[in-house]
Amino acid sequence: MLIFGHKWVKNKEFKKVFSKEAIKNITENDIVLLEPLSDSIKLAQYCQKNSIPFAVTINSTREALFSNALNALFVICLPEDSPGIQAIAQEYLFDTKVLALISSDKEIEKMARLSIDGVILPEAIGLY
Repeated sequence: MLIFGHKWVKNKEFKKVFSKEAIKNITENDIVLLEPLSDSIKLAQYCQKNSIPFAVTINSTREALFSNALNALFVICLPEDSPGIQAIAQEYLFDTKVLALISSDKEIEKMARLSIDGVILPEAIGLY
């Protein structure tokens, strides 16, 4: 299971960006975070075209399907949506990993039992 934002695990930080200029300033230690897909489709296409690793917040299975088609590294969804999205990701052999946005490390075990690819805590998300 992938765990982002926990003090015990050192990982890349997700940086919210809202423009191509901000994407160009992201370092190799960061992951571009777009949100939501419906508002950031042009930026997702830009990342795909330029082979820039990115994550995107999603609100539906439809957005998960499009995110995978755009080669998103991660999709981030609410914990209650993650089992359904994870099932679709497994059925269609997504390369994109599903991350549940959790508010406490106490939720990690529950997400693991549901076989979710990973979790992300708010501490892993910053603004650029």
